[in-house]
Order: sequence, then structure tokens, then C-alpha cells
Amino acid sequence: MDAHSLAPEEHFIQKEPYYEPVGNEIAIFEAAWRHRLPVLLKGPTGCGKTRFMEYMAWRLKLPLITVSCHDDLTASDLVGRYLVKGGETTWVDGPLTRAVRVGGICYLDEVVEARKDTMVVIHPLADDRRTLPMEKLGQLLEAPDGFCLAISYNPGYQSVLKDLKQSTRQRFVALEFDYPAADLERRIVASESGVEPAMAERLVKFAQMTRNLKGSGLEEGASTRLLVHAGKLIAGGIDPVTACRSAVAQAVTDDGDMLAAIQELSSSIF
Repeated sequence: MDAHSLAPEEHFIQKEPYYEPVGNEIAIFEAAWRHRLPVLLKGPTGCGKTRFMEYMAWRLKLPLITVSCHDDLTASDLVGRYLVKGGETTWVDGPLTRAVRVGGICYLDEVVEARKDTMVVIHPLADDRRTLPMEKLGQLLEAPDGFCLAISYNPGYQSVLKDLKQSTRQRFVALEFDYPAADLERRIVASESGVEPAMAERLVKFAQMTRNLKGSGLEEGASTRLLVHAGKLIAGGIDPVTACRSAVAQAVTDDGDMLAAIQELSSSIF
């Protein structure tokens, strides 16, 4: 299929994303959306937060505009700025403004990575006001009923300097995510990667062993996402030990001793 461009606000997820609920998170998100409440997703990387958002956007038939937050992301990057085009100065909406205008979902992934001034911008959207101040235009944009603000962060990565302030987090309905239970994770890995259930079970066992190393040399163990990557390599004909080294071990650490330890773990399972 040829690549083609599509404005973010025009991007509707047409095909149902594969998602296995782990509790009542779907019902809670829908209730929050109906009551126009913003949602905070907490959990380790690769545990399914982004897939959940894709599933909810499909389920609610709303465009999903995702912003991966980083150190240089400013309030102007979210709201918009004036740009010079063809000798004329033109206002260009940022992704947050676009989502508000069309009444879609704006998902700020790893929001604590963004600069502090972005929090000031989202506060009026995350309480009863549901407004977006556009200071450079001198306007106040009111969010329609369909609009939903969702943010995510990984509490395990945060430092004192990169944590959500109470003034921010207490505006949101919070959903906590974690790695799925073993049986559920096996089904996810098998479905998403194409490996046989027995191989998926061994991948999950391997992941659990790496997760036990958290705090003993690893910041995080293997995520469900990495298991799916390894499974796809295996389904494509790559030896399981080699697949786990490339898709898992190298992704979670650069430490030589830890790489060797993880390699031993995979060799003992496959």
C-alpha cells in the first residue's frame, strides 16, 4: 500500500484494534467520557496503554490525536503558532487545538516528559471549564462534548523533578495498568505475533524472569510489546534465543553483564 498523508483530526481507526480487557477499564473510560472527565493512564512501558487508547477511539468512533511528549515539547507545540508561508504570516493549529476543534481524543503520551508550561495549558481543559486558552490569538476555545483529554505516564520512571503535580493529577480519573496475568499475556503474544501458544507461553515465562531483575540491574523487565516483537521474529523463522536477544535483551539494557545474564535466561527456556 502506498503511503499517503492524512490530517490527524481526520484519522479514524477503521479496524477494531486487538485488545484484551484486564478489568473494568473500558466501562470506566466510557463513563468518564460521557461525563466529560479527563483520564490518566498509569503503568509501565509496553503494557498496553497506547493500544487501549486506540481501542477506545475505535469504540467511541472518535479521531485519536496522539502526542509523544519529550523534553523540548512546549505549550506552543500543542496549541499552535504563527508561521510564515509564501510571505504571509499564518496561524497553524497544534495537535491539542485540532483535537478540541473536532471533538476528538487528544492523548499526551508520557506527559511528564514535556516542559512544565504544557501543564498550564491543559489545566483549564482538564476541569469544569473545558476551555483552551489561545493567548497568541486572544481567543478561548471551548471543547465540544465529544472531546476527551487523556494523558499517560510511567510512575516507575519518574524522579522528583519529573512527576505529576497534585494540581494536575487531581483533575483526572486514573486508570492503573500493569503487565497482564500470564494466561492473558500468552493469548496476547500468540494473537499479536503469530507464534504457537506453547511458544507464547515460553516467551511469557522468559519475560517474568527478566521482570524479576528489576531493581537488580534492570530499570524494567521485558514488556508485552517486546514479547510481541520477539514472537514476530520467531514466527518469521528466527531462532528463539537470537530473537530474544535482539528484540528483548538489547532493548532493555546495554550492560554487558546483564546482557549475558538475560541470554542465559533465554537459553534455559528455549
